[in-house]
Amino acid sequence: MRNALTGMFGIDSPLVGFNRSPGVVAEVTKAGGMGVLAATGYTPEELDAQLTWIEQQVGGRPFGVDVLVPSKTATGDPADYIASLRAQIPDEHRRFVDELLAKYDIPPVPDPELGSERFAASVGPEIVEPLLDVAFSHRISLMANALGPPPPGMLERGRRDGIPIAALVGTPEHAARQLDLGVDLLVAQGTEAGGHTGTIATTVLVPEVVEAAGDVPVLAAGGIASGRQMAAALALGAAGVWCGSVWLSSHEDITSPAVKAKFLGATSSDTVRSPARTGKPARQLRSAWHDEWAGPASPGALPMPLQPMLVTEAWRRIDRAAEQGHAGARELESFFIGQVVGSFAQLRPAAEITREMIDDCREVLRGLGGLAD
Repeated sequence: MRNALTGMFGIDSPLVGFNRSPGVVAEVTKAGGMGVLAATGYTPEELDAQLTWIEQQVGGRPFGVDVLVPSKTATGDPADYIASLRAQIPDEHRRFVDELLAKYDIPPVPDPELGSERFAASVGPEIVEPLLDVAFSHRISLMANALGPPPPGMLERGRRDGIPIAALVGTPEHAARQLDLGVDLLVAQGTEAGGHTGTIATTVLVPEVVEAAGDVPVLAAGGIASGRQMAAALALGAAGVWCGSVWLSSHEDITSPAVKAKFLGATSSDTVRSPARTGKPARQLRSAWHDEWAGPASPGALPMPLQPMLVTEAWRRIDRAAEQGHAGARELESFFIGQVVGSFAQLRPAAEITREMIDDCREVLRGLGGLAD
């Protein structure tokens, strides 16, 4: 398949695979698409090691990096960033989390994780800038910002180094702002997607963004986990697809087995957009966690990054207990996932998923061409 996207990156097929697992990124690239690593949450040292490993695996083939730099967050004192953010978390919210964990009898962890608050606050510029330094020191082919306009420094570095800059958008208005900034690639992400999404469906959003984008390529995201869905995105005018949730059904993805077991038992109606984990609406597998935060006793979610700072240690406790078979933890257990979770039947290699999507897309396009004749 040859189009604007494959020409831009020198890839075989117009498929981009986004995941936090280096193994997924490498396998998608080697199978003919382009893997993109979610860098948010890694320390600069960890990111350097992961990108070095990916480079060794892909043998010069293209891959990208994605960071999370929201345009609106709670602000902290640069002199003591983490402590100043921590001071903004109300006692009412701390009590609610403590009582929720007690209600479900979630045991404490014997070794509180050092740096967990820094991980949770990793959307702040004080932490993102060092990640950008690392990313641009490697042979990346794409840099993407997953939430809001790319910061000026990202755009400047991309232009200097000849690396295209992508931005995810959820409305035509978002797309117009990104185009004014000069981004090279838009990802139109519909509400079906996992993680942070808006409310417009993919089949409505993609043609609107394509119309606004002119010559700038647009990738379709949200509800795409098969060749048929990939072909539909191309028919809507997209230059390719940006897939995230589908890799959560791969062996290489690092999500815990307890969460993956819940994914395999879920339907497409078992997800919810909720701010209860990050402070911004994000689609996740619905669980008792979300029901409790939506209930009358909830104090409501805090803005990003205060909400993830508040709950990151709670989630560490939930994840660990769920892995050990704890009933209450499994009620609460969840992760970011799109509505395509209902199509998950089994875990498979990421390369197999990639090749099947590409091959099935080609077959569908051939069939549609026959209809036109």
